[in-house]
Amino acid sequence: MRARRTYTPKADGSKDGMVLESLPGLSFRVKVMGVEGEVLAYLAGKMKQNHIRVLPGDRVLVVMSEDGRRGRIVRRL
Repeated sequence: MRARRTYTPKADGSKDGMVLESLPGLSFRVKVMGVEGEVLAYLAGKMKQNHIRVLPGDRVLVVMSEDGRRGRIVRRL
């Protein structure tokens, strides 16, 4: 039996944030703590598969891209 993989935040650029606006195509505008301005983030695949709803005002964990302008929402806090 294979071990179940779960996401654990590491030093991979993940930061806390708050969803400001829901956009079409499962994209969200997120205010990330420690980053000036807003980030465009999309919903991670596991969250889509498990039908996790994310609404404006929710706190989320975002894995940032290298350029710091985009991100992937991997967990709802």
